[in-house]
Amino acid sequence: MLGLGLLGRGVGDAKFLAQCGAQVLITDKKTKEELASSVQQLDTFPSITFHLGEHRIEDFTNCDIVIKAAGVPLDSPYIAAAHAAGIPVYMTTALFAKFAMESGVTVVGVTGTRGKSTTTHLIHHVLTTAQLSCNVVLGGNVRGISTLAMLPEVHAGDIAVLELDSWQLQGFGDLAISPHIAVFTNLMPDHQNYYGDMNAYFLDKAQIFLHQRAGDTFVCGRILEAKVLGLQPPIAPLFPEPLAESITLSIPGAHNRENAALAQVALRSLGIAEEVIARGLTSFQGVEGRLEFLREVNGIKIYNDNNATTPDATIAGLKALDSGNRNIILIMGGSDKGLDMNNLLYEIAGTCKRVILLGGTGSSRVAPLMQDYSIYDSLHAAVEEALRIAAPGDTILFSPAFASFGMFKNEYERNDQFLSIVKHYDAS
Repeated sequence: MLGLGLLGRGVGDAKFLAQCGAQVLITDKKTKEELASSVQQLDTFPSITFHLGEHRIEDFTNCDIVIKAAGVPLDSPYIAAAHAAGIPVYMTTALFAKFAMESGVTVVGVTGTRGKSTTTHLIHHVLTTAQLSCNVVLGGNVRGISTLAMLPEVHAGDIAVLELDSWQLQGFGDLAISPHIAVFTNLMPDHQNYYGDMNAYFLDKAQIFLHQRAGDTFVCGRILEAKVLGLQPPIAPLFPEPLAESITLSIPGAHNRENAALAQVALRSLGIAEEVIARGLTSFQGVEGRLEFLREVNGIKIYNDNNATTPDATIAGLKALDSGNRNIILIMGGSDKGLDMNNLLYEIAGTCKRVILLGGTGSSRVAPLMQDYSIYDSLHAAVEEALRIAAPGDTILFSPAFASFGMFKNEYERNDQFLSIVKHYDAS
């Protein structure tokens, strides 16, 4: 296994493989001390060994298969060595999809730069509230869940709903498979520090539909029509109509109505009745860290949009909460991804009362372009200032627009810190 990580998915994958009888060698550039919380969970498995703090070429040429974690560099010499030695390289979410589909499970996959988490959870929510006779599971790019370890839970006739990022879809491309029902929300600049150009990013995302077969369904945001048709998809894409005004969502923003419209078409293809879909869309309360309303403190509303790691995502949050009174106090900032911030700066000028930056390479890049801001190396201090300068009727929006690395181990730690800080303030 190349990469263990701290998010729980790698631990779950390793446990599952060991329980299947595999001899598992885990290698990661992070040290044992850095990975302590993950390593401790695997200490009781004698068939799991570790090479930490480094990678060794011989580990990748003296094994039966290599399991590659998401985000491994495209030019990794270790993956190249495995390929040269004829060792197959797999990714666990794609392996789950392969074996699940071969077992008669219907796989629904959702990707896109923005909206994939909300759309995935919307579909899953409607299916779980529809009182179906089959089992419905949620996996893919979901915190703490090993998708591979869900294999024993699914059987013929069940449905698996998977959120798929571009890295996970590399594994689908390697296996030449695509979900039975593919949803592609949109494509916006992101991960350019990894891919280097938008075409490479798009081609990984496109694996969600490129290997579909007759009888499959492909649902696509209209904004992608030209790019998608340029690849001559095997299944003609379905482009959703706007969501009917009679369907009122609990989650704010025009972008969430677009997400719901995509989910609606996917659910129709599964044979879900219109009234069941409408009821499920209406009752959906949102996803943690995605324009999530936390509480009101002294007349000030606080929203957690931690998972907005691109300028486009933060723009969507500002538009959704904009009252026209420039009463948003925005907490943003973090590690730079090299994305164009001009549109976000323009949106900030029209919607924000004040911007509070968290220290990081991205913040250092945009700070000289702002007039009214402060900068902190502590999230707690940033929240304290936001509450100090906010007045009743104002909104505090935590929407970073950048990656979390530097001040935090990952975006989940950043999310948990924000929730913990806000929890300690008395609600009005």
